[in-house]
Amino acid sequence: MSLNRYEQILMNYLECHSEEKRFWEAKVTEISRSGGRLESRALELNGILWEYFEERARFESPFREVLIHEGDPKTSMLNLSEYLLRMWAPPTQKKRSLC
Repeated sequence: MSLNRYEQILMNYLECHSEEKRFWEAKVTEISRSGGRLESRALELNGILWEYFEERARFESPFREVLIHEGDPKTSMLNLSEYLLRMWAPPTQKKRSLC
């Protein structure tokens, strides 16, 4: 899966900060258990991740630098959202057929 620059910065940050990663693993699990289609859960997570990116930009250098150089347009975190849901969400049980 290909991540955009913003998504890659966020993923690298999570990989280097275990406490933040644990928080997001729990958040992804919570969202995945809320039900609904994968697409709707990914869209929900997309918005939350962007808000987190903006919040981190106030305090963390890599986030702040990219926003200074490229501006503050809302950027999609959908690829990262889908990736995290696939990697961190507990697997869903498939319904068994009677045949």
